[in-house]
Amino acid sequence: MAEEKEYTNGELTVVWKPDLCQHSGNCVRGLSQVFKPGERPWVRVEAASSTEIRETIDTCPSGALSYKE
Repeated sequence: MAEEKEYTNGELTVVWKPDLCQHSGNCVRGLSQVFKPGERPWVRVEAASSTEIRETIDTCPSGALSYKE
């Protein structure tokens, strides 16, 4: 089981649960400057506004991506 990861910009914390990920690609298509699966760390919360990140995460069908404020 893969470990849950968190990425924060100080205002918003993105939570990623890799075991739930269905690789729908909504995150990458929605905010490719934030969600970069080929890089580590793959979530760059500083690359967009918290509002944009929230809106994109809300399209995640599996619940692998969530956020807390």
